[in-house]
Amino acid sequence: MNTAVVGMIAGMALGFAGYFGGFGAFLLVAALGAIGFVVGRFAEGDLELGDFFRTRDDRRDRRR
Repeated sequence: MNTAVVGMIAGMALGFAGYFGGFGAFLLVAALGAIGFVVGRFAEGDLELGDFFRTRDDRRDRRR
C-alpha cells in the first residue's frame, strides 16, 4: 500500500474516533496507532530494540 493511502486511512480512523467517541477515544486511537507503527517497524527489521536504550555517549560515538 502507498504511504499516502495508509496516512489517509489513519487520519480517517482518528477522525471517526474523535467524532463518535470524543477526545479520549481520539487519544486512545492515536496512542495505539503509534504503538502499532513502532511494532511494525520492529517486525520489518527497520528498527532495533537497542535504538531505544542507547545513551548519549553511544550516539555521539556512532556519528564519528
